[in-house]
Amino acid sequence: MERWNNRIAVVTGASSGIGAAIVRHLATRGLVVVGLARRVERVEALRNEVDAAAAKLIHGLQCDMRNEAEVVAAFKKIEAKYGPVAVLVNNAGIGRHSSLLAEGSSHDARDIIETNVLGLVNATREAFRSMKANGGDGHVFLINSIAGHRVPSVLSIPMNIYSPSKFAVTALAEVYRQEFLSMQTQVKITSISPGFVDTEIITSEMAEKLKNMPRLKADDVADALIYCLQTPPHVQIHELTIKPVGEKV
Repeated sequence: MERWNNRIAVVTGASSGIGAAIVRHLATRGLVVVGLARRVERVEALRNEVDAAAAKLIHGLQCDMRNEAEVVAAFKKIEAKYGPVAVLVNNAGIGRHSSLLAEGSSHDARDIIETNVLGLVNATREAFRSMKANGGDGHVFLINSIAGHRVPSVLSIPMNIYSPSKFAVTALAEVYRQEFLSMQTQVKITSISPGFVDTEIITSEMAEKLKNMPRLKADDVADALIYCLQTPPHVQIHELTIKPVGEKV
């Protein structure tokens, strides 16, 4: 991890759950972490959950990942204030569990695609531009899902276009691997696909239906990311699947 000490990491969707855990873990290991979120005050509150040294390394910046102009402006602010981006964690993602795709309006589907796919694409473009211009190394993470490899049953919990959006993330990981290589950079790409994770995205209705299902903690996913980040420069973990013991899907 020494090569990342005091370098800049950007985490999207950093206000809660997996994103918040990743912010804490990165700052504890000496990276300067900028968390992008709509609820920026919750990112700043993460300073209270780490030691004093790590607290000084956590910064929040308000950004709606659905808004391309906000994403571009956020990365410009980060570079101007903190320096070039070395690590990007594309964690921002939403699901809509209120309507079937075959019956619902396009509003939910649009929100999911704009956040889970286009927001990721815009953030990766801006981070990669910074990485390429400043030494040509770095690490881009895509927080994916097992739903991006296999469509879960939608009979009990409608998922709308969530699973297709995560299939897109799986494909994007390979697209980026080839593109980063073709531009002769040393930028790594890693897709992390967790199983069921206990986070705020689980509604009370869902919690009742899934109460007996094994689950991961957000810190488990953050631990997996740190494992990938600390690999030697010549090692790239392209895809990592992490499930709780006992998960059947």
